[in-house]
Amino acid sequence: MSYIDEVIEEVVSKNPSEPEFHQAVKEVLESLRPVIEENEELYRREALLERIVNPERQFKFRVPWVDDKGQVHVNTGYRVQFNSAIGPYKGGLRLHPSVNLGIIKFLGFEQVFKNSLTGLPIGGGKGGSDFDPKGKSDREIMAFCQSFMTELCKYIGADTDVPAGDIGVGAREIGYLFGQYKRIKGLYEGVLTGKGLSYGGSLARTEATGYGLLYLTEELLKINGIELAGKICSVSGSGNVAIYATQKAHQLGAKVVTCSDSNGWVYDPEGIDVDALKEIKEVKRARLTEYKNYRPNSEYHEGRGVWSIKVDVALPCATQNELHLEDAKQLVSNGCLAVCEGANMPTTLEATEYLQKNKVIFAPGKAANAGGVATSALEMSQNSERLSWSFEEVDARLKRIMVDITHNIDAAAKRYDCEGNYVMGANIAGFEKVVDAMMAQGIV
Repeated sequence: MSYIDEVIEEVVSKNPSEPEFHQAVKEVLESLRPVIEENEELYRREALLERIVNPERQFKFRVPWVDDKGQVHVNTGYRVQFNSAIGPYKGGLRLHPSVNLGIIKFLGFEQVFKNSLTGLPIGGGKGGSDFDPKGKSDREIMAFCQSFMTELCKYIGADTDVPAGDIGVGAREIGYLFGQYKRIKGLYEGVLTGKGLSYGGSLARTEATGYGLLYLTEELLKINGIELAGKICSVSGSGNVAIYATQKAHQLGAKVVTCSDSNGWVYDPEGIDVDALKEIKEVKRARLTEYKNYRPNSEYHEGRGVWSIKVDVALPCATQNELHLEDAKQLVSNGCLAVCEGANMPTTLEATEYLQKNKVIFAPGKAANAGGVATSALEMSQNSERLSWSFEEVDARLKRIMVDITHNIDAAAKRYDCEGNYVMGANIAGFEKVVDAMMAQGIV
């Protein structure tokens, strides 16, 4: 049995009931075969893959909090510090009922390679809780965040581990978390990113993941001789990434005609109204059923189906494993040119393979949605220097990072005779930097 197969088998046997983590490890290691096989004897002796697939440390803790009626609730909190070979742990906090240790490990593992691809000195980590912020009052959210940070603060710091937001964690939650950290530690430091502009946040951070996705998509299409301007796009999700991906797509001359939430999806042939979407989701925190009140010519559909519309470019921006094999077949039959992932691992392995076999340009999330963590690292730099850069400066740096990532994953794929396979290119380019650092630092 090959070294890669041994490690995959070991991951599955030692981490039962964690299918998302198994999926992430298989996807990465399978695409690294040409690199691993070139160095198999050395990597096996150094147990390099075993060290890469095992987190450096992981924490699980209870989070008790009191609701507005005086009822006490207990949730579970997690922080997985996966790999610090190239810098302090960096990765978001996710608040969602689906959160468990396996999902946090999959996200942290992906984060290692995503962060490496940015070219910035940040390692990989992830955290969160099974707490559901939906339907909670601001006071209940604050109660939860303060309890969560009371435990989390023991393990994080500006030069140790710098969390950010993810699903369920926006500016409100980051504010409550930062306030509690400062209160307990007595330190005013850049321990969290995605902060408000009045207390150390970075301009363009809110827009960064969505904008970065479109900068990479535009450059990747250009490499393949295709112009983004004039193309019809579908976007899934209606959160931060989806909103700003839609906004930047429109700015670049494309037209986004769909968005979705957990209940259903919208088709607007005239192009999604970003201002209406922001009003519904960021101000009212309502469902997409309200979109028709703003755009009477749009269509609202219950359930799945966001990938059924004929488009040139698909941008999954919601959550993991949302684009299935049947969706991929529909996209291919509709003549879709490219799928670029705005969320973390939103496309199943079977769907990814089908898209690649049918010559659809496919950009994996670890490259395509790296704009968020890249700008978080830029926020860390500003905090360290006690400076605040302009929106234009941050946006220009973001675009340069995303264009560099595009060319790096393209070059890595070509170097191993896999031209056009950007999953392999992203994994190889991210892996090489982490491995060099790990080998240099000894058996730790």
